[in-house]
Amino acid sequence: MHDLENVTFQEYQVNKFIRKFVERTLHTALEACLDIGRRLIATLGLRHANDNKEIFTILAEEGILPKQILPTLYAMVGFRNVLVHEYVGLDDNAVYGVLKKHLKDFEIFSQAIENYLSSQEFQTH
Repeated sequence: MHDLENVTFQEYQVNKFIRKFVERTLHTALEACLDIGRRLIATLGLRHANDNKEIFTILAEEGILPKQILPTLYAMVGFRNVLVHEYVGLDDNAVYGVLKKHLKDFEIFSQAIENYLSSQEFQTH
């Protein structure tokens, strides 16, 4: 996605290949965060998450994720739902905004997971 740092909104809007690449890559990244959360919950034997937001809530309750990033993670879940369910009327402004302003949210999430795993004698079965 770093190759797209200099893409203007106009370029984004007119180039369907860029738009679809960005949408699919963001969707994949969001699903990866959720999958990592589900895997940690299952491996650690934590309570079951009833929805995607609750995955992050459980991880924050357990000290795996800092609670202050929960609003950002909840917004990520909401954005994921838009990508999955609103594909016909997807707002280019919203997707472009995530591309330009929120890629760091993925880094924050992955760093928190990495910090947790490196601080534990974490072993998978």
